Amino acid sequence: MTTPQVEAFLEMMAVERDASPHTLSAYARDLADAEASLGAPGLMGADETAVEAWFASLSTRGLSAATAARRRSAVRQFYRFALGEGWRADDPSRRLDAPKQGRPLPRTLSREEVVALLTAASAREGASGLRMIALVELAYASGLRVSELLALRVEAVRRDPAYLIVRGKGGKERLAPLNTSAREAVKTWLATRDAARPEKAPDSPWLFPSSGASGHLTPRRFAQMLDQAAIDANIDPARVSPHVLRHAFATHLLEGGADLRVVQTLLGHADIATTQIYTHVANDRLTQVVNRHHPLAKED
Repeated sequence: MTTPQVEAFLEMMAVERDASPHTLSAYARDLADAEASLGAPGLMGADETAVEAWFASLSTRGLSAATAARRRSAVRQFYRFALGEGWRADDPSRRLDAPKQGRPLPRTLSREEVVALLTAASAREGASGLRMIALVELAYASGLRVSELLALRVEAVRRDPAYLIVRGKGGKERLAPLNTSAREAVKTWLATRDAARPEKAPDSPWLFPSSGASGHLTPRRFAQMLDQAAIDANIDPARVSPHVLRHAFATHLLEGGADLRVVQTLLGHADIATTQIYTHVANDRLTQVVNRHHPLAKED
């Protein structure tokens, strides 16, 4: 059972911090885990010793570093909220430091692999192939998150725009560019999409409509389609996902000399530190190119 204090905290996260439903659900699970582990005192009655023991137990339960770190963060934020609301006179988590976790480099694809994916999609016959080309071209050309991509409204592309206005995390709007290749793919898909609609049937508001509950293509279905395209392109499907196309967009821009601040804006990152992770991937790639092709590079 969720306590009134936890419910109030989650409501605050939703209203004041605009947390997504996914984040709220994860925090609810994290706090429920803490409540169960702390026993009778629960979060509201636990002292520093009890909270410290719960923190220590996370590393022995086989949780991933990211999950353990999120659970620590959820409990810390809850206690800061409880302190501010006057529910507690102390913060039993204030002296407990989360272990620093190394941030994994994002998976990405080479330019040649992106071309191979598009080639595999173009080999499909009919509307499914044209839809797949439009999806990959849009994702790679604009760096859209998969939720932003699949929720695109058809009216947004009817006039062949050079930019899309995208509402991302926190309701913030940004401009997402479309190159010539993406625009051509979208126009071709639109013509096929419109022609397939039965006469007098109402038009779907979505660019990529579906018969499911959401009315548009789901991230899960798109991921399945990408898996098949990867197999057709002789790429390990474990290396390909909708988000990997976003990673490829950022990495290839940086490799081409784009300014980090520009890439941050295009990705919709609030903090440039989030964008900087791509510089490591780009630098690794550039080092490999130099070592492979520079005339003075030494072979091992």
